[in-house]
Amino acid sequence: MSVQAWALSFRQPYAGLVLDGVKTLESRWRPVLAPLENQTLAVHIAVRDWEEAEDWKAVLRGPLGMNPVQIQALLDSGERFGRGVVAGLVDVGETRLCDATLQADEQQLLEQSAVLIGLQEKHLTHLSNPRWLKRPLKAQGGRDLWSVEIPAELLP
Repeated sequence: MSVQAWALSFRQPYAGLVLDGVKTLESRWRPVLAPLENQTLAVHIAVRDWEEAEDWKAVLRGPLGMNPVQIQALLDSGERFGRGVVAGLVDVGETRLCDATLQADEQQLLEQSAVLIGLQEKHLTHLSNPRWLKRPLKAQGGRDLWSVEIPAELLP
């Protein structure tokens, strides 16, 4: 027996941050996750790292108040299953376009939830109830949403 789910590839460190419940807001230039509101998404850990600036470290250190040991523990946790695998599930909430005229305090709260700086005019989707699979499922990711069959024995 297995479960069919939509999947999305996340680069590290974001895949691990989602599955460890630190990142609760996903940002994309297009509303990729909007059709999945109130559904469960399979989180695929991409082979490649996030190549942009390390804004995520600044958010973890600053507003979230993490020290280097805590940050390294999060990074290690996110790597527990390796790369190129479906590693967990997360529930998808509402998607909305981030207003370019946000007040500074609102913007900072959103950036903390997204673990990313510069969210204006991006589509933000609330993520909740993250859970790691019992074991990873080797899978080739895709650019957008793709379908994956997860064996029942891997479900948390």
